Amino acid sequence: MNSDGQAAKAPLSFWIVSGLSLLWNAFGGYDYLMTRTRNMDYLASAAGNEQLAGEMLAMIEGMPVWAHVLWGLGVWFSVLGSILLLVRSRHAVMAFLVSLIAAALSFAYQATLTMPPGLDSLAMKIMPLVILIAIAFFWQFSRREAAKGTLR
Repeated sequence: MNSDGQAAKAPLSFWIVSGLSLLWNAFGGYDYLMTRTRNMDYLASAAGNEQLAGEMLAMIEGMPVWAHVLWGLGVWFSVLGSILLLVRSRHAVMAFLVSLIAAALSFAYQATLTMPPGLDSLAMKIMPLVILIAIAFFWQFSRREAAKGTLR
């Protein structure tokens, strides 16, 4: 905030990171919706073939309700955090923190699952870490911007 009580002017870098945040997290929302609506074409393209897509879907459907809730919270609070960044709301910080905690718990549970052989790849093991790093980055970014007064 400046001396007039106005939020500090957002630099171009703020808008670039915030826009990339929305793009990244919108894909996470798309993936969640395609998976939860059992879109077999999408799952087959993600898994590599229809048989693996069916195995992936069976594994997902076998997850307990609380794991689905954590997954949804992780995804949708990240999307919300991105939107809150773009409207320069300080509440983005809390949205990304909720997302980070939910995603970490969700991925911790998923790490205990036995993956079907065709899905047990290095990429499937690394992607949860990439997602957590991205959420942590957006959380830290929003914290810094809130501290600088860019967020209201």
